Order: sequence, then C-alpha cells, then structure tokens
Amino acid sequence: MIATYDLDFCHIQIYNDYLVVTMNEGITVVPEHQNIMPGLVEQHFKNKPFVYISNRIHSYSVNPTTHLKSSKIENLIGIAVVSDNTLQKNQTKIEKAFFSKAFEYFTTMKEALQWKDSMIKNHSH
Repeated sequence: MIATYDLDFCHIQIYNDYLVVTMNEGITVVPEHQNIMPGLVEQHFKNKPFVYISNRIHSYSVNPTTHLKSSKIENLIGIAVVSDNTLQKNQTKIEKAFFSKAFEYFTTMKEALQWKDSMIKNHSH
C-alpha cells in the first residue's frame, strides 16, 4: 500500500495501479464526492492507468450520475464493485449505464483484483 486517506465520507487505500474506496455507512454518494479524485490521481498515478475498486461493505446509496464525472478521468480504465449483497448487484447494473468504461461487479476482492490485473495488462499492450 502506498497511502491511505480517511475522509469524512470514506476511507481510501492507494496501491501501485489501483485504489480501494470504502464509503461510510448511510451516506449518499454524490458527484461532489468526486472532487477529491483529480488531486489523488495526479499525486499517485500521474498518467499511469489505474482501476477504482469500490469495496461496498456498508449500506449506502449512490447517485449514478457520479459516474459521469468519473468517466472523465483519462487514466481511470475501469471500476470494480465488490459486494456480496444482491441489492448492490442490482444497483451496479444501473450505475454501469452512467460510466463509459469497464464497470464490473464481483462478490470477492480476490475476483476484483484478478480483473484489475487483466485490465492493466491488456491496457498496456
């Protein structure tokens, strides 16, 4: 792990080619929450491709238009949602329509990391 951030709405873990975001219980994720992303991306990833992993262990809601803003981050090549909650799986289907890049749902972090590895490998060729 390269860095961690504890914000008032989430916990972020930064790694070499991905970040893991765990949102706080009960919040509603809105586009304004993405305002921190450009600075984090510039500081930790520069122009290097990376994947955003949403670790959904808490109950919260997401305004799907948040992903319209995320889509504009050039070196963000995909989003993985990790949850074993069926409601989250259904929510992910809606969110996916608002994100113009790869967006997948997984029930385990291991699966998400394998997908991330594949995405990074395929992107660099």
